[in-house]
Amino acid sequence: MMAGFGHGTRRYPRSRGRMGSRTGPDRATLGIIGVICAIAGFFVLGIILGPVAVVCGWLAMGRSWAGARPVPAVVAVVLGAIDTLLAIIWLAGAAGPGNGLL
Repeated sequence: MMAGFGHGTRRYPRSRGRMGSRTGPDRATLGIIGVICAIAGFFVLGIILGPVAVVCGWLAMGRSWAGARPVPAVVAVVLGAIDTLLAIIWLAGAAGPGNGLL
């Protein structure tokens, strides 16, 4: 009763680890999510959405700086870094002396 043993991967090439895991979003989706987070971070919650955009962009680049880089991933990393930097500067300015408490 084991006539089909060993021939199951011919019909289903994704079985037995032949292709990557499909449990999470793909790289293109991560790049687009990163760009959306970076743009939204300029308006609200930049200190949170900026790093999220950087992480999504970095994951969309395949966790490597070498090789071909998709445009949305690079845009997400750059805008996320700018967004994070502006949020840190804004928080430092708001917490410094002369903020209207005295």
